[in-house]
Amino acid sequence: MSAAPPRWRPGDGRADLPSMIRVDQAGEYGATRIYAGQLAVLGPRHPTSRLIEHMALQEKRHLDTFDQMMVERCIRPTALHPLWDVAGYWLGAATALIGPAAAMACTAAVETEIDKHYSEQRRALGDDEPDLGATIAEFQAEELEHRDTALQHGAESTFGYPVLSAVIRAGCRAAIALSKRI
Repeated sequence: MSAAPPRWRPGDGRADLPSMIRVDQAGEYGATRIYAGQLAVLGPRHPTSRLIEHMALQEKRHLDTFDQMMVERCIRPTALHPLWDVAGYWLGAATALIGPAAAMACTAAVETEIDKHYSEQRRALGDDEPDLGATIAEFQAEELEHRDTALQHGAESTFGYPVLSAVIRAGCRAAIALSKRI
């Protein structure tokens, strides 16, 4: 008797759940590191820090959820985890060093890309995995709230906003592509 064939193969049109959860966990981890870098630079007394702390707590809850899913489903994390640790922190710190509006620009750029990413995942899931789909939809709504908060707090007033946003968004797309595979 031979082993059953795998239920998913690349290119068969079905969602690759391990890659999906792996990249979501990596992204939420990166977000917590971005906010940690921003808070380290701005400090607890800066008016923008309250907003960032609120968003960071939501990202931590997202991360905890994906961490739990990875354990339950025996999914390995990305091997790039140490890179996202450093890159996320320094992206947050660098944008906060430019100023609070640049920190908000970073958030707006990241969350714009994450909204697209989560929409693609929800489309790929369809009616499969309704619990995962509901979790992604809930987190996507919070990510959009973060983006809107950042825009309301001066993200677009940052000098060079279109370029800064484009660079950060490209970095997010690269991180997503790499974390799915590595």
